[in-house]
Amino acid sequence: MPEITVSMAAGRTDEQKAGMMRDITQALVKNLGVDADAVVIQINEAPLAHKMKGGKTFVERAAAKK
Repeated sequence: MPEITVSMAAGRTDEQKAGMMRDITQALVKNLGVDADAVVIQINEAPLAHKMKGGKTFVERAAAKK
């Protein structure tokens, strides 16, 4: 049973996350030959203030774009 964990910054909609998980499931079905029922996907979301890239939190990065 393949298990996939996706770590990402918070902020996407439930619909976006569900679409991503469906696409990942289908990729595993196609490439690994497993049944969709065997695929487990978990999303771990971090608040934007708890995730950093390039020395700036995602909150700081978003503010700089405005």
